[in-house]
Amino acid sequence: MSLRPNRRTTLLSLLAALAAAPYTHAWASDGSNALLNVSYDVSRELYKQVNPAFAAAWKAKTGQALTLNQSHGGSSKQIGAVIGGLEADVVTMNQATDVDALAEKGYTTADWRSRFPNNAAPYSSTILFLVRKGNPKGIKDWADLARPGVGVIIPNPKVTGNGRYSYLAAWGSVIAKGGSEAQAKELVGKIFANVPVLDGGGRGATTTFTQRSIGDVLLTFESEAELIENEFGKGLFEVVNPSASIDAEAPVAIVDKVVAKKGTAAVAKAYLDFLYTPEAQELIARNNFRPRDAAVFKRHAQRFADIKLFSVDQLLGGWAKVNKVHFADGGTYDQIQAAIKR
Repeated sequence: MSLRPNRRTTLLSLLAALAAAPYTHAWASDGSNALLNVSYDVSRELYKQVNPAFAAAWKAKTGQALTLNQSHGGSSKQIGAVIGGLEADVVTMNQATDVDALAEKGYTTADWRSRFPNNAAPYSSTILFLVRKGNPKGIKDWADLARPGVGVIIPNPKVTGNGRYSYLAAWGSVIAKGGSEAQAKELVGKIFANVPVLDGGGRGATTTFTQRSIGDVLLTFESEAELIENEFGKGLFEVVNPSASIDAEAPVAIVDKVVAKKGTAAVAKAYLDFLYTPEAQELIARNNFRPRDAAVFKRHAQRFADIKLFSVDQLLGGWAKVNKVHFADGGTYDQIQAAIKR
C-alpha cells in the first residue's frame, strides 16, 4: 500500500532534515556522553582541574555536555587493566613503556608518539627527595640514600612509573657523572637494600612515608611535593633537590580499539589536543608539572628545581633497551632484589 502524499512529504522532509543535521552523538552510542581517562597515581589532582575545563570548552564548541571519568593507580597496573578490559578512551601515563605495551597488544598504533607533539608528552616532571623536617639524616644527593640506616621509600618499579623513574634516576645519576654501569648497579643495589616497603603505587608510597611514618626519605615526582605538604601539613617535610635527576615525560595516547567500538575517536583526540592549549598548560604548571609551552614555563619557573636533567633516550639508550635490560623478568632489577639480604 502506498503512502498518501502528505505522509510521504512528511517522511521525506524528516529524512532530509536528519541527513542535514550535525552527527553529534555518534561517539556516545550508549547515550552517556562519557569519556574515560585511565591515568597514573599522582595525576589525579591535575585531571580534576583539566576535565571540567575541557568539558566547558567542548560544550562551547559543540553544544554537547560531556562527562569525564578518571581512573588512577600504579602506571603499569593501569595499563594491565586496560588490556584486561577496562574501556579507556585515552590513557595519560607517566612512562612510554606502558603505552608501548598497549601498542604491542593492538590497542593503539605503533606510531603513537608521532600523533601528538613532544613525543605525545604534553608535560614532564622529575624525581626529587622529600625528607622530614630538619632533614635529620642530612640527605643531600643520591649517594646519601645508599648509606646504612637510611630508610628509602620508593614504589615498586615493576608496576609503577614513579618507582621506575626513581630507579632510573638513581642509575642515571652515576652515568651522568661519568660512572660505569657496574658502579650504577652498586649504588642502586644499596639504595634498594634500604627500602623497607615496596608499595604498588605512588600514592601508597606517600601514605607509607607521611601517615605510617616509615622511612627517612620519599622519592617522588616534583609535582607531588607541594600536594603532600598541603595534604599532610606545612612544615612537616622538606624538599631536597639532588644534583641530577631524570626528565620524566608523561605520554598520552588514544586507545583506538576502544574508541572505534564506542565511537569516541573525535572527542578523545580533542581531549588530548586540549592538553597542549595555553589554558591546559597553565593548569599543568599550577600543579607543578613542567609544561611544554615556553611562555607558561617561564611564568612558573620558580616552581621547578634548577637541576641537571637527563632523559632515558639521551643517557640510557631508550625505553626498549631499558625495559629489556632492567625490568624484564630476570633483568637487572630482579638481580638486585635477589641479592638483597633482608
